[in-house]
Amino acid sequence: MARTKSSSRWLQEHVNDPYVRQAKKDGYRSRSSYKLIELNQKDRLIRPGMLVMDLGSAPGGWSQVAAALVGDKGRVLATDILPMDPLVNVDFIQGDFREEAVLNQILEQLHGQKPDLVMSDMLPNISGISSADQAGAIYLLELALDMVRRVLKPGGSFVAKLFQGVGSDAYLKELRAAFEKVSIRKPAASRSRSREVYVVAKGFKG
Repeated sequence: MARTKSSSRWLQEHVNDPYVRQAKKDGYRSRSSYKLIELNQKDRLIRPGMLVMDLGSAPGGWSQVAAALVGDKGRVLATDILPMDPLVNVDFIQGDFREEAVLNQILEQLHGQKPDLVMSDMLPNISGISSADQAGAIYLLELALDMVRRVLKPGGSFVAKLFQGVGSDAYLKELRAAFEKVSIRKPAASRSRSREVYVVAKGFKG
């Protein structure tokens, strides 16, 4: 099948992307690892000994960074619909957490603990129809916030990918009601022409 202009442009960008090349060199699973590294440097989200939940974790770029930062006394619980190769210090559950059986499996893996941080770099399947893609992205954020309300430790943090557009202001309003402080970040590894930003919410009100 012939490539569209946009997919050809993406492929060329991806091949020439310095973060893609750097990820291969540094042994990271994805270029998105650098987004979390920068967010953590700025907002001090992850410390040794923490319990971190990673939603939409495959291929594991964020889990890989978080596992190194929490160390041997911490733990990362990751989940995705897609498979993910094992990582040291990461417990992975494959499945759709909207399904009760998968959600129960996740809750069981917490062993009664509440995560210090919930993070989500989830992205919907891109259709190329901007209104549908935006709605899909907001829906995933709502799912992530539902999980946060269910499991996050009071005073804990939440970091997630957000596409600015229809529904994003209303979502930020929801976050500001649930957390003490909400910030918007644009890591250097985010492509400049993308509407992608990251929300960092701290001080969960519980």
